[in-house]
This record gives sequence, structure tokens and C-alpha cells, in this order.
Amino acid sequence: MNELIFQAILLGSLGLAAGVLGGVLGFGTTIILMPALVYFYGPMQTIPVIAITATVANISRIFLWWRVIDWRACAIYSLTAIPAVVLGAHTLVSLNERLIQLVLGIFLISLIPIRRWMRRQQFYLKLWQLSLVGAFIGFLTGIVATTGAINTPFFLAYGLSKGAFLGTEAASTLSILFAKGITFHQLGVLNSTAIIQGLLIGSTVMAGSILSKRIVLSLPEKSFMFLMELVMLISGILIIRMAF
Repeated sequence: MNELIFQAILLGSLGLAAGVLGGVLGFGTTIILMPALVYFYGPMQTIPVIAITATVANISRIFLWWRVIDWRACAIYSLTAIPAVVLGAHTLVSLNERLIQLVLGIFLISLIPIRRWMRRQQFYLKLWQLSLVGAFIGFLTGIVATTGAINTPFFLAYGLSKGAFLGTEAASTLSILFAKGITFHQLGVLNSTAIIQGLLIGSTVMAGSILSKRIVLSLPEKSFMFLMELVMLISGILIIRMAF
């Protein structure tokens, strides 16, 4: 009983903190929760729990930033991302996830100077280029537990920032998560226990997301971008470490 109480308090606290971080940056929720979930539930159960938790988190961000979401960008991105995530989920069993994580971590860190260069050159992604990003991210999301941080530089390069970025990225990611959840259910990975666990943890993440809105509104543009790059760097390093 004491162990269950400790587990509930720890996961609830981590969920709240993850919700605030994810609500400010648009990613980071799963990075905070992953170690504890793997410890308590094991790696196989963690993947569907993370998917449900991330779904709840993204729904809360969509609700918070509904008025500034770029729905056209979301639609173009999702159009290619949804079939790609189904393909990725089906090829999951035949690929080396550790190698993919290593490549993703290096790629994420390298995107920091690339994004800065693009900003100096005043280069922004066009809609058709965002559709290619959707296919790329969708496939990766079907293979690994989380790719939230990889999304960030592309939506920023499209010209979105703060609330518009957070809401549009969340709406786009939600379509991927639904496709991934349906595919995992068909493959027998998603079960009722994982759904209940994901919803319970997701409720604390949602509370954190609501608390984060005031922080986002008060952050200057430069501070927001600096914080983004800092967490992208940390995320890249953590993803690389997860590969070993």
C-alpha cells in the first residue's frame, strides 16, 4: 500500500512538472516521465502509457491556444504524417531503436545552429515543405516513444512562435498520436490498463499545462527562443544517452 501511495505521489508530481514544461515549450513531457514510467511499468507498458499521456497533454494545449492555431499548417502536416506513422509503427519490430535514438539525438542538436542560420537568412519553411516534415516526423513517431523535440525547429522555421507554435504543434501531433494509438491497438500493444494509467497521469499533466499559460504570455520572444534551444540541447543529449 505504501509503495502504491509513493508511486502515485511521485508520478503525480512528475506529471505536474512535465505539464508545465511541456506547456511552455511544446515538448519535454515524455522526457521527464519516461524514466519513472519505465521503472514502475516496464518498457513495453510505458510506450502506450506515454502515448495516452501525450494525447491528453496535447488536447489541453489545443484548448489553451485554440484562437491562435494555424489550422492550414496543421492540416498540411497531418495529411502526410498520419499514413507515415502507421507505416512506422508496422516497421517498429524490424528496426534498431537504439540506433534511431542515437541519430535523432545528434540530429536534434545539429538543428540548433541550422535554425539560427535560417533565421539570419530570413528563410522560412513553406507549406509544401511542412508536408515533407510531417511524413518524416510521422514515420519516426511510429518507431520511437517520443519525437516531440524534433518537431520544434520545423514549426519555428515555418514562422510560428509562443502560443501559435504551441497550439499548432499540439494539434498536428494529436493527429499522429491518434493514428499511432489505433495502430498499436490493432497490434495488441494498447490495452485497458495502459489507457487508465495514461489518463490518470495525463490529468496531472493537463493541470500543469493550464498553469503554464501565464508563463508563456509573460516570456519575451528572445527568452522563449533561448529556452527552446537550451531544452533542445538537453533533450538531444538525453536521447543520445538513452541509446547506450
